[in-house]
Amino acid sequence: MLDLLSQPQAWAAFAALVTMEIVLGIDNLIFISIVSGKLPEKQARIAQRVGLSLALILRLALLSVIAWIVGLTAPVIDLGIQGALGEHGEPSFETAFSWRDIILIAGGAFLCVKATQEIHHKVSPEAHSDGGTKAVTSLGAAIVQIIALDAVFSVDSILTAIGMTDQLPIMVAAVIVAVGVMFAAAGPVTRFVNNNPTVVMLALAFLLMIGMVLIADGFGRHVPKGYIYSAMAFAVVVEVLNMLSRRRRTKAQHPA
Repeated sequence: MLDLLSQPQAWAAFAALVTMEIVLGIDNLIFISIVSGKLPEKQARIAQRVGLSLALILRLALLSVIAWIVGLTAPVIDLGIQGALGEHGEPSFETAFSWRDIILIAGGAFLCVKATQEIHHKVSPEAHSDGGTKAVTSLGAAIVQIIALDAVFSVDSILTAIGMTDQLPIMVAAVIVAVGVMFAAAGPVTRFVNNNPTVVMLALAFLLMIGMVLIADGFGRHVPKGYIYSAMAFAVVVEVLNMLSRRRRTKAQHPA
């Protein structure tokens, strides 16, 4: 362990892995913010803490069985269907699925359904017929939903970590630091999302996009994460400019 601490390449791998884990954790954090935002404030904090604690426990548990995790990439189902060929002669989609593929497809489908339901609630006139009060879900239902998505994001996160380094201590330390950052950011992110209705719709659109990406990944059509997060960052910048514009327009109309 001491030898590992003295190796510059180990620190470089740690920094890269922490950054990657935090970026991948944005998806999880957005979902937790949306789900816990439908709870009373005290229960929302409990849901966030339980969800992130389970995310850490699940990731560390998966790291303890790395050989089994790697085995999740081995095909277990082959439909034997020959899809159309792409421009380079490769199949346009996979017909042999591993447990990882199945988990990603199921998780992506769940995320798409959940995001679609929430978007429908936001745009449906009936959703606000009670004077604008926000929908409230139960603490147990919120935690179950968070656990379900934690499992999907944890498998993806650990497989990414395995691909970046073969040093288990580095993986464990990076996961702990990344989840710690998520713990610190959960409260502010949830308050910001809940206090800005247009940001809620943007976050739901992100979840819908992430769900589609997970499904595509499960079918063997990998979309580079850089494209996804670049699009998300651009959308966030545009939304920030819109918020500044609305705020200044409001001040101009109602000077102090």
